[in-house]
Amino acid sequence: MSGDRDAGTGGGREFVVVVVEPETPGNVGTIARAMKNFGIYDLRLVDPPELDPDGEAYGFAGHAREDVLPNATETTLEEVVEEFHTIGTTAVSHEDSTRHIRYPFKTPVEIADSLESVETKTALVFGREGTGLDNEELAMLDEVCCIPADDRYPVLNLGQAATILMYELRRFTVEETQLPDVERERASEAEIEVVYRFFDELLDAVDYREHKRTKTSRMMRRLLGRAHPTEREAATLTGVFRRAAEAVRDPDRFRDDEN
Repeated sequence: MSGDRDAGTGGGREFVVVVVEPETPGNVGTIARAMKNFGIYDLRLVDPPELDPDGEAYGFAGHAREDVLPNATETTLEEVVEEFHTIGTTAVSHEDSTRHIRYPFKTPVEIADSLESVETKTALVFGREGTGLDNEELAMLDEVCCIPADDRYPVLNLGQAATILMYELRRFTVEETQLPDVERERASEAEIEVVYRFFDELLDAVDYREHKRTKTSRMMRRLLGRAHPTEREAATLTGVFRRAAEAVRDPDRFRDDEN
């Protein structure tokens, strides 16, 4: 394993992933792949199995086999605790104030929210596939994260748990995604006002009751205000309302136009 490291960064924040005594090379590969998905590149392993470049770990890692996995380093939990703010994960929360090792705990969303106002080097610490982190290990860490799940089967696969937590932290580690910037696609206020105008014309055309018209127009404004329509959506609604009003006012002409 190489000593070159590149932590996931967001402003003054750094994130590393630590896996304690992983039993299955495939899970290490799965975690490495999720790390690359969400912009974290520093993987540290405590007593890992052999990671054969032709084996399961590299097979499960996807493109993370090119950088995350070969650059992973071996460490100890004691070294991680000395260097980082640490967040351990557990499926067993023991939500009881009399139990101080696994309580209080935070959900992944709460972890992300709590890190919003601080800049720190943070290690996300995951335990063994079968037993997770034990109480002695959790007692060494700063915070505990528990992922809400059905109490009939709350134990997640190691790769699943890591993926969920890193997904919630993506606001710090991923600058751009493959998704479009939907805020910039919203139709202009002028275009949306045209939708309202033709909706009102449709109400006129159908002789909508006067005492209900103001409330109905306001309802449409609030509905579209929440929806944030795109330019194309606003143009389509405008066309529908306009043609509907024309059809009501002059059905014969509308049919001739269609023919």
